[in-house]
Amino acid sequence: MASVSGHKPHAVLTPLPFQGHLNSMLKLAKLLHYRGFHITYVNTEHNHKRLLKSRGENALHGFPDFRFETIPDGLPPTDVDATQDIPSLCDSTQKNCLQPFRDLLARLNDSASNGFIPPVSCLISDAVMTFTIKAAQEFGVPNVLYYPASTYSYLALANFGSLVDKGIIPFKDESYLTNGFLDTGVDWIPGMKNIRLKDLPLFTKTMDPNDLMVDFLINEMDNAREASAIIFNTFDSLEGDAVNALSFMFPPLYTIGPLPLVLNEIPQNHLESIGSNLWKEENECLEWLESKEPRSVLYVNYGSSTVMSAEQFHEFAWGLAKSNKPFLWIIRPDLVNGGSVILSSEFVNETKERSIITSWCPQEKVLNHPSIGGFLTHCGWNSMTESICGGVPMVCWPFFADQHINCRYACAEWGIGMEIDKNVKREEVEKLVNELIMGEKGKKMHQKMMEWKSKAEEATSPGGSSYMNLEKLTTEVLLKPKP
Repeated sequence: MASVSGHKPHAVLTPLPFQGHLNSMLKLAKLLHYRGFHITYVNTEHNHKRLLKSRGENALHGFPDFRFETIPDGLPPTDVDATQDIPSLCDSTQKNCLQPFRDLLARLNDSASNGFIPPVSCLISDAVMTFTIKAAQEFGVPNVLYYPASTYSYLALANFGSLVDKGIIPFKDESYLTNGFLDTGVDWIPGMKNIRLKDLPLFTKTMDPNDLMVDFLINEMDNAREASAIIFNTFDSLEGDAVNALSFMFPPLYTIGPLPLVLNEIPQNHLESIGSNLWKEENECLEWLESKEPRSVLYVNYGSSTVMSAEQFHEFAWGLAKSNKPFLWIIRPDLVNGGSVILSSEFVNETKERSIITSWCPQEKVLNHPSIGGFLTHCGWNSMTESICGGVPMVCWPFFADQHINCRYACAEWGIGMEIDKNVKREEVEKLVNELIMGEKGKKMHQKMMEWKSKAEEATSPGGSSYMNLEKLTTEVLLKPKP
């Protein structure tokens, strides 16, 4: 694929520097590379170091036409293994990243004028890294925003300003969090149904009139109206109502997911060595799964940012133990508040014959393994879409960001999940795990999940909505000649 000038098109991709955003943006980068784009993928210096540590010194050398660059995130240096504070990082990227990003684009175009690489022809940035829009305008290239979470959560964020205008946030005092106020229905957001205040992204539940995240998100949503287009990792039959509502508020929208299915069409060796996991993946669990019956194992993973109390951790542990079901449990080093938690010898003895515990794993391979019968998840959007692609129903324990609204739709609208109360109790974990793997409701959810998987496959196949949208995005926006 050549651009109008005869060069390969050159896309610069800039993810928000969190694990879920990195994973999703890297899929998009590989997809565009396969379609003939020269790729520059921009990590923060902190995450670049983490990736080299987890994946090996040469992991990001890239290829001649798939390169990695870095910009500083503006925060003070921290331990290489640390997961950075989300509000601080969002605030810092908004305030400090534009100038280093401009310098990077100028450097890339200098390289282009010397004939080493093609000139930058388009920018694709995380939908909450909108400082790049200014740079795009200065360099005269399109700036497309990519939102890697659910479209319903973007619709919620787009209405944050109304929550403030209506005097709903900030909350006046603590009582708003405990007196049932959060169960209030929200019926004034077009395109959403059966949503309660508690389902909206957690950043809304604040009492601080100067809350960093609320200001940050309202500002990012305002800026997004200046973008050339916005891409979503979803498909129309799943989140079409949200897409329709947003189409009246923003530039052209393109649903091109779920990306795991789109990437399945690409030859396997294509950039397979390039990964984005900030933790080292352990592959032993795949061998262990080989020895298990079809749809018998519960996969447990709370994603890359969830943290829980030691008490919640032990309730989950004993719920899993008492369920008597085989399980694969991912326990990140920083999963529990205040440091690591030691599982008792009693727990280990009770579960050792039917469990495997590891610190990180190749999740898509796990979810596509025939022995997986259910997924206990935090409802991050990558996990949700990968679950749909694998046809695996869920038990949901949302933690923050878009996870509550994802959980609500999975359980109340799509029929593919069951929610665990945030004050988790072992009896409830035991009951829901058994229902998911063995019960009637679990069977119905599995059937429903297979229907969604089939719709997702249809959307991403030639002629499907996501397939056609990717074609349109490429020709109408990314390869559009400069005026």
